[in-house]
Amino acid sequence: MIGLIILIVGLLANFPARVAYQWFAPPGVAMSGIQGSIWQVQVRDGNIGGVYVRNVDLSLRPLALFRGRLGYAVEAEAASGFIDGIVALGVGGSVDWTDLTASFSLQALQDSMGMPGLSGTVNLKFEQLAFEDVVPVVAVGNVEIANLRVPMVHRAAIGGFRADFFTQETGVMASVEDTDAVIDLAGSLSLTPDRTYQFLAQVAPKDNTPADLKEQMRFLGTANERGQYELRLEGQL
Repeated sequence: MIGLIILIVGLLANFPARVAYQWFAPPGVAMSGIQGSIWQVQVRDGNIGGVYVRNVDLSLRPLALFRGRLGYAVEAEAASGFIDGIVALGVGGSVDWTDLTASFSLQALQDSMGMPGLSGTVNLKFEQLAFEDVVPVVAVGNVEIANLRVPMVHRAAIGGFRADFFTQETGVMASVEDTDAVIDLAGSLSLTPDRTYQFLAQVAPKDNTPADLKEQMRFLGTANERGQYELRLEGQL
């Protein structure tokens, strides 16, 4: 048994990382400038779900191999931020993150999301975040966005928001609320395994809500007795 372990370690220490990348690279991930062995990998730059990263260091977590997965401790620089966590990759394209923390500029996502001028800072903290074919199937953690600016909604920054994620039998869920935004918002987000999403929220103006943003809310329909409008977004990824 000890001899077999030594053999496996020896093979891993010399197996080229660029070959392993071809086998295990999940959808939505692109890397270039790959160096090192499967045991310790350095990546010059890449793209993870639309977020540009560079100076990526990957340190093998050997125990994941006994579950048929390739596991790594990840440290990377992102646009005006960082990504740290433990990731396990499966041959079928599954990706499981644990102890994930990240911070980066939303400008990195404006092209992939089709929102020119999108800006702000997003901070992620997840105990667990799992994907199947790029769709989240497990999520336990939170996302905070500061100084959000979406020009198609309002020309100036509209403030901060927070989403707390959890997982149910029906899929991934999140409660969403404003933190220091110029509008009052409270809602929920759901995402099912068949890629169907639904975001339902009640929004209302505050004392500091810009006049043109108040006017846009009127297009959402009739406000209730609390002055709240219903915001509904749904579709399929």
